[in-house]
Amino acid sequence: MSQIFDEKGGRVPVTLIEAGPCQILQIKTKEKDGYEAFQIGFVKKVRKIKKAEKGKEFKIIKEAGKKKDHGEIKTGDIVDASIFAEGDKVTIAGISKGKGYQGAVKKWGFSGRNATHGVKHEHRTLGSVGTSWPERVIKGRHMSGRMGSDRTTVKNLKVVRVDKENNLLAVKGALPGAKGTLLEIFN
Repeated sequence: MSQIFDEKGGRVPVTLIEAGPCQILQIKTKEKDGYEAFQIGFVKKVRKIKKAEKGKEFKIIKEAGKKKDHGEIKTGDIVDASIFAEGDKVTIAGISKGKGYQGAVKKWGFSGRNATHGVKHEHRTLGSVGTSWPERVIKGRHMSGRMGSDRTTVKNLKVVRVDKENNLLAVKGALPGAKGTLLEIFN
């Protein structure tokens, strides 16, 4: 994240996104594939390319549904930051940061147990997990486990600045994932 200043001198927290260039790789039609969509490819920067991957410059390929307002899309078209304008509202989806294996107090916000009155070495434990009937743990019980690494969507984010030469977007607010995470931007 970074910050920029608006016309009034107010500070605006922004996240900088490298938005492309992406290329339309394939157009799916209702007659041939049974549905309408297009495949878009993004070149991921890697230090070393394996021998088997030579010539396959698109490391990330996604498929998006075709909308009526997309207009005429052809294979080989380039999609970059120029399709966005300052003030646009966008929806951004990505994979959130993984937190690893966490206990129930951190994962679900449980209060834990008392510090006294017979509670010894169990301050951050879960407590009772079931009842005497049906003598099993009921499905959906909040327990410890892996936390994070979920698909997260943030809606109604405002595009503050667009740098068309460097394909950069400055979006107001925070986005899911760590630095370098692949994001999907919906206009």
